[in-house]
Amino acid sequence: MRRKTAEKRQTLADPVYKDVLVSKFVNAVMKSGKKNVARSLVYQAFSVISDRTEEEGVEIFRQAVNNVAPLVEVRSRRVGGATYQVPIEVRPDRRTALAFRWLIQYARARNDKSMANRLASELISAAKGEGGAIKKKDDTHRMAEANKAFAHFRF
Repeated sequence: MRRKTAEKRQTLADPVYKDVLVSKFVNAVMKSGKKNVARSLVYQAFSVISDRTEEEGVEIFRQAVNNVAPLVEVRSRRVGGATYQVPIEVRPDRRTALAFRWLIQYARARNDKSMANRLASELISAAKGEGGAIKKKDDTHRMAEANKAFAHFRF
């Protein structure tokens, strides 16, 4: 018999922006438990975004996350000795987790001066519908589209 699954913990809203999404993003940026460093990075990125775009940093952030979050992805499934890439819809919590992961990954890969600038640049370009994270989402969607024939293997 399987063990009981752990309940999802409620993430507390961010102290400055009063937003749960920002708080989760700070947790995703954080390395080695250094939450204050991560928090200051994210806040700096938001202020850089405000300076560059004349819009609120949090709004650009929300728009970027919505643009990057994938609707479908492929999962490997073995059927009779063959492995198929089966397209599956992405659960809402996983959508935001993937969006965060991709935004941070491609922000770290950029070559700006500071991490706050890299993060700001990636968020701005994602909000516009360009950049590495958007390309990753498009690739994921393209993979799912190409393997639509195997959708009947869904589990």
